[in-house]
Amino acid sequence: MSVKFVASAELPTQWGPFTLHGFEDESTGKEHVALVCGDISGDEPVLCRIHSECLTGDCLFSLRCDCGPQLQYAMKEVGSLGRGMILYLRQEGRGIGLLNKIKAYALQDSGADTVEANEQLGFAADGREYEICKPMLEHLGVSALRLLTNNPAKVDSLKAMGFDVSEIVPIQTGSNPHNEGYLSVKVAKMGHLLK
Repeated sequence: MSVKFVASAELPTQWGPFTLHGFEDESTGKEHVALVCGDISGDEPVLCRIHSECLTGDCLFSLRCDCGPQLQYAMKEVGSLGRGMILYLRQEGRGIGLLNKIKAYALQDSGADTVEANEQLGFAADGREYEICKPMLEHLGVSALRLLTNNPAKVDSLKAMGFDVSEIVPIQTGSNPHNEGYLSVKVAKMGHLLK
C-alpha cells in the first residue's frame, strides 16, 4: 500500500478542535484524511470512526442514507471525549464513485435496493477497501481502537491487519421514510448491527 503522509493543519469545528492529517495513495491518486482530537498517544485504545466519503449524505444532507448523521455523531462523540479520531476515506458510493452512485440511485428509484443497484451496474455490493487505514494508523502511532461502527467487515479487516479492536461502539442515528429500506438492506444483506 503506497499511502504517504503529506501535511497537517489545525481544524476548528463546532464539535471542538481537531488536527487534520492529509495522506495520498500514490497508486490511485486518492487523498484521505485523519481528523485527530487530543492526544492519541499511549497504549489506551483510541475511539475511532472509519468513514467512507458520501458527498450526498455528508455534504448535501441526503435523507437516502445515514452517512451524514453518522459522521456528525462521530465528530460529536470524539470531540466531547477530547481524544479520538475519524479516518475519512475517499471511497464514494461503497467504492463505485459519485457518478455511478447517481446511476445506482436511479436504479433504486425504479425499485432496486442498494445492493441490487450496485450489482446491476457490475460492481460488488460493497467495494470499499480498509487496507488504506493501515499506513494512516501506523503514521499516527495507533494500534488499539474502540471502533465507532455498525459494520462487522470493518472490524474483521482491522483485526486481519493486526490492529487490536477492543470494543465496537455502535452508531444509532435513527431512520426516516427515505432511508428505512436502505437501513434494512444493511442489516439483512450486509450484516450491519443496527437496532
